[in-house]
Amino acid sequence: MAQAKPRVDDAVSMEALIRHQLILLGEDPSREGLRDTPERVKESLEFLTRGYRMTLDDVFGDAVFTETYKDMIVVKDIEMYSLCEHHLLPFFGRVHIGYIPKGRLIGLSKMPRLVELYSRRLQVQERMTRQIAECLQKYLEPLGVAVVIEADHLCMKMRGVEKQNSRVFTSCVLGIFQADSKTRAEFMGLIKGVPNI
Repeated sequence: MAQAKPRVDDAVSMEALIRHQLILLGEDPSREGLRDTPERVKESLEFLTRGYRMTLDDVFGDAVFTETYKDMIVVKDIEMYSLCEHHLLPFFGRVHIGYIPKGRLIGLSKMPRLVELYSRRLQVQERMTRQIAECLQKYLEPLGVAVVIEADHLCMKMRGVEKQNSRVFTSCVLGIFQADSKTRAEFMGLIKGVPNI
């Protein structure tokens, strides 16, 4: 049975919760260096999770165009910052997106905005990769979409296994990118900087 979502007016203020957390950590939230921390952390968390308050209309707006272009479009090295939903620690890296249109294009700046919509939430990299790809596939109905994310996870570097050189790669390929190995290889070559054309 799904748990009811708490109502905002039922919740204790975020500042009060952060103040209580500081006490549980053994700190004195009234000392000078921590006095304003609850408010700063609240503002920081609201900024880092602003994707919850974004919509696809915010992302795409009126920047979808009818166009006969039929070749691959790739935007690579889109900076991405997110919070791991398991430890609330940051993970960050680069997102590479490619698609082959079927009559509809989006403005190039919309792909980074789409990354923001999904990355600025409590996330896991695997889910976010698929969400970006499936959203583009549904919204544009292209011949195919490919998304690759490479990221560093502080939950692996600062705690747990503490492996400083670890990097996580995830991919989601849909449509022609999944069906045709040459198309997939062309995309991988482009994001590696070695065009296969």
